[in-house]
Amino acid sequence: MTGDYREMENILSSLDGRKTLLLHSCCAPCSTHAVKFLREYFDVTVFYFNPNIYPDAEYFKRLGEQKKLCALWDIPVVEGEYAPSRFYAAVRGLEGEREGGARCDICCAFRLEETAKRAAGFDYFGTTLTVSPLKNAAAINRAGRALAEKYKVKYLVADLKKKDGYLDSVRTSKALGLYRQHYCGCAFSLPAEER
Repeated sequence: MTGDYREMENILSSLDGRKTLLLHSCCAPCSTHAVKFLREYFDVTVFYFNPNIYPDAEYFKRLGEQKKLCALWDIPVVEGEYAPSRFYAAVRGLEGEREGGARCDICCAFRLEETAKRAAGFDYFGTTLTVSPLKNAAAINRAGRALAEKYKVKYLVADLKKKDGYLDSVRTSKALGLYRQHYCGCAFSLPAEER
């Protein structure tokens, strides 16, 4: 088990009563496991902020699936601003990076920062991004800890892919008939022949 997973377990076991969590979501399939697991401890509000998603039609398709899941499970969902120009500005110069590299770290931190800014009034903020085996949970959690300091709100350290979290997200999204995308989301993660 990773240190981040153990830290998450320690946080969860030390909670005194239910807390509120603003949970950044990258997509409905990753939200399935994260929400199912975390709502045992928190009153979860999903924050859908993903200006990295390309093209626009894909963004709205994923947003629709997120709303469908949240409605099904009676989880509030808040949509952030869809402004792809902000994403492109954040990753300028890193367009050629491999999937899972420096560009992804910047993109994850960018989306987490918007979540931290919105988390005033919540006990914690966190993200579903650590469900994916393609994302660096350690880098995501480093960014989350730094943003917790900056915005004075607690960050829920997590590595949600552990203990079959990713497999659960695959099974659950399939059982619910959710659209499961074949690329992370940005134009640079889209197979070259589809750009």
